[in-house]
Amino acid sequence: MRPLIIGNWKMNKTVVETRAFVHALLALKCDLTHVDAVIAPPFTALFAAGEALAGSGIGLGAQTMHWAPSGPYTGEISAPMLREAGVQWVVLGHSERRASCGEVDVSINKKVSAALANGLTPVIAVGETAEEHAAGLAAERVVAQAQGAFDGIGADDVARCVVAYEPIWAIGTGNIDRPEEANAIMQRIRDSVKGLNRTRILYGGSVKPDNIADLMMQPSINGALVGGASLDAQSFAGLLRNAHPNVSA
Repeated sequence: MRPLIIGNWKMNKTVVETRAFVHALLALKCDLTHVDAVIAPPFTALFAAGEALAGSGIGLGAQTMHWAPSGPYTGEISAPMLREAGVQWVVLGHSERRASCGEVDVSINKKVSAALANGLTPVIAVGETAEEHAAGLAAERVVAQAQGAFDGIGADDVARCVVAYEPIWAIGTGNIDRPEEANAIMQRIRDSVKGLNRTRILYGGSVKPDNIADLMMQPSINGALVGGASLDAQSFAGLLRNAHPNVSA
């Protein structure tokens, strides 16, 4: 499968900074022959990012959405609104939103269905805490999250999605799971839901240009969901450049 690198900017970059980033990235003339690239800026910068990325081959993502198309949901954004902004991908269930915004598997499941119904590609994030990892419960935890996210969704629709395995203890810490261990857990995720054998599963958590190649050598790792290392154009270009070893002929 072609590697997929998604830059999750979180609550970073203004409209001006977003335009500057895209200009700098495009000036680097990244080779996208063997890799797919997506950036997910804040809501306020989506239109600006979409305009700047037009014709570049780099996709536009959002960091979350509500499951309803409209209604009394103060502060929320719907799938039709994202589509109007040119969004093609949407990250759902990130651990920071699970922890800070009370997101649970049931609500994430509703968001996945809504995204699919509106032609968006959901990127469902799953991950375990340091305590769960130390107790040997990582696979059990993330499999439960994946099965909850895809409950009632047919295999063909599951195959239209992407899953991102992000150990919570690795996000923003500089720590990274051993590639072989991450691969084993990601294979468990792939085997847990019908349809996931036909889609990409990404690794996330302190991914950088200098460690992504080792991750991509693993057969069940098809790319990365990247936070901090995606905020600099040179760094993001390095991720794209180094994410080639797992490309099938």
